[in-house]
Amino acid sequence: MFFIRKNSDSGITLSPETHKDFLKKCEAYINRLKSENKLIEAQPIVRQGSIISLENGSWQEIPFNQNNEIIGGYYHILANDIAEAISIAKDNPEFEYNADARIEVRPLKMKEEITGYIYPTGG
Repeated sequence: MFFIRKNSDSGITLSPETHKDFLKKCEAYINRLKSENKLIEAQPIVRQGSIISLENGSWQEIPFNQNNEIIGGYYHILANDIAEAISIAKDNPEFEYNADARIEVRPLKMKEEITGYIYPTGG
């Protein structure tokens, strides 16, 4: 699994033509991963919403702050190990178009070792 992290919004920082080129490269990247059977799912995440927390027994809800680093999207990929996942992430067009882009690469936990619980999957 990897998460696209950045401070900027490509739709604002890039010119309309460059943004369109960026989106087309993302589409090609996604299609390549699909054709290689390396992609389960990929989605951008909309820059609005709320952050909730439970503080002293009371629910708090604050608007999502778009001025901080955000997760702009995620890719649920298939990789043999973390090294392969990092290699796949390095090809992401974010790095070509967004100077502040970072990709967080992490494995998914499939089973809870203490209880033996197996987490559900989309399949």
